[in-house]
Amino acid sequence: MSQSAPPVTTRPVRMVFTTRAGGASSSPYDSFNLGDHVGDDPADVAANRARLADTVGLAPAEIVWMEQVHSNTVTVVDRPQSGPVETTDALVTTTPGLALAVLVADCVPVLLADHTAGVVAAAHAGRMGARNGIITRTVERMVELGATPAGIQVLLGPAASGRHYEVPAAMAADVEKHLPGSRTRTTQGTWGIDVRAGLIRQLMGLGVTAIEADPRCTIEDEDFFSYRREGTTGRQAGLVWLTGARR
Repeated sequence: MSQSAPPVTTRPVRMVFTTRAGGASSSPYDSFNLGDHVGDDPADVAANRARLADTVGLAPAEIVWMEQVHSNTVTVVDRPQSGPVETTDALVTTTPGLALAVLVADCVPVLLADHTAGVVAAAHAGRMGARNGIITRTVERMVELGATPAGIQVLLGPAASGRHYEVPAAMAADVEKHLPGSRTRTTQGTWGIDVRAGLIRQLMGLGVTAIEADPRCTIEDEDFFSYRREGTTGRQAGLVWLTGARR
């Protein structure tokens, strides 16, 4: 008696973070720079973005980029774009196969998904955006589109860690006031900000508990671009998209 093969399980959502390795860009953007606003050769950035799309099995036009401005603006998209979505720091979609991209070089890339409801989001949570509620507003927009806080899974990517993100005392106090749990001390004993810690506390307060965080620090880990470490540098990316599959 013959046996049939077990069914192939396809993940309903994919989340990806890049590093700085494996691209076409020259120093100081070496080498997998995905930012088109940092002074790199546009042809090299285009080649890197095409390589990214090919690696994850998408067409370049299926990746939606943002013109990030450290705001708390959230934009819903439902189709490919001719260029970056202007002046926004979070994207939300219910469209399968449409990948949402966030660029960072110390800020926290936040990927969110409720695969049961079919809603995903990508957010750029820098110090100012996080302070001003970009993640709260992203979760609220996802809920408006059918997601539930209990059904949302979150992945926080590599970012500046509190042990190295030194800021003046007044700035640390201000961010702590708006994003409780973010103020910390650096390894030097000075005031610092741990944006990821503040965001985790904020998300849990919103009822989102399925949270994972990559602990790597972009300031100390040279596998990543870091504005704080290098000044002129490239950008890595986080991507999230619905595959169309359902569990």
